[in-house]
Amino acid sequence: MRKGMLIAIALVAGYSLAAGAQSKDSFTPMALDAGFGRMDLNPPPVAPEKIIEEFAAKESEFQQALNHYTYRRTARVQTLDDDNKVDGEYYEVDDVIFDPKGARTEKVVFAPQNTLTRLIMMPSDLHDIQTGYSYPLSKEEIGQYDVKYVGRQKVDEIDCYVFEVSPKIIEKKKRYLSGRIWVDATDLQIVVTNGRMVPDDTRKGNMDLHPPFMTWRQQVDGHFWFPVYTKGEGILHFAAEHGSLDQDVHIRETVKYSDYKRFGSTTTIIYNGQELPPAGSQPAPDAKPQQ
Repeated sequence: MRKGMLIAIALVAGYSLAAGAQSKDSFTPMALDAGFGRMDLNPPPVAPEKIIEEFAAKESEFQQALNHYTYRRTARVQTLDDDNKVDGEYYEVDDVIFDPKGARTEKVVFAPQNTLTRLIMMPSDLHDIQTGYSYPLSKEEIGQYDVKYVGRQKVDEIDCYVFEVSPKIIEKKKRYLSGRIWVDATDLQIVVTNGRMVPDDTRKGNMDLHPPFMTWRQQVDGHFWFPVYTKGEGILHFAAEHGSLDQDVHIRETVKYSDYKRFGSTTTIIYNGQELPPAGSQPAPDAKPQQ
C-alpha cells in the first residue's frame, strides 16, 4: 500500500505486528494462535531435501488443479485508528469463473465505494490478494528460494514439518514469500503459510509497504488443499516526505475463499501422478472459523 493524502496520527508504540521495511532474510510473522503446538527441533525422519521436492511438486499440482475450479474470493482491507476502530475500508467480492469460451476470468459481485484515505491500493496489493497469498512455492518457483528446515510442530491435530523460506535474489516486478510454511508430515502438503510478500518499496515518495499475513488451507474434493482464509495485520511505517511527519498506519486484511466447484466434466486434473476421473461440482468444506 502507498500512503494516502491525509496525515495519519501515530499509533500506540509497541504494537506486536510491526511491518515496516525489512530485508529478504528477515520477516515479522503474525503471532501464532493456540492451535500451534510446541516445536520439536529434532531432525526429520525424511531428508529435508526430499520433503521440499515432494511439497513443491504437490504445490504445482494444486495450482494447476485450481485452474479447473471456480470459487468466490472476498477481500477486505481496513485501516484502524488509535482506538482500534475502522476508519477506512476497501471491500470487494469476486467470483473467479470461466467465460463461455472456457477462459479464466473474474467477475465483480460486490464492490462498495473504497473509503480508504490513509492508504492507496497498489498493483502489488491486488497481486498478493489474487495470487500471492495462495501458491508461491511450486516446483517451478522453489529454486528461487533458500529453504531451511527448522523443526516439527502440530497445527491443531496435523503433525507438520516447518520450513523457513526466503528469496535468494529479488528481481524487479516479481513478488516473493519471506516467512515459514507448515507441511503435513504424512501427505507432504503445505497447510499453513506465515510471513510477508516482498519486496517493499521503501523509497521516499514511492513507498509501497505490506503487512505480514497467514494463510490457512483445507482439503477440497478429498484431494486438494486449497486456501480458505488469509489474515494480514500490522503497522506500516511511512517515512516523512515533502515536509510531512512520519506516519504509522495500522492495517488489517482478510481474504476468504469459498464455494469451490470443479468446472465442467471433461477437464483433466492430475493428483499424485494419476488422472482424476471427471467429477460433478462439489463445494469446499466450511473454512475453520478465525478471529
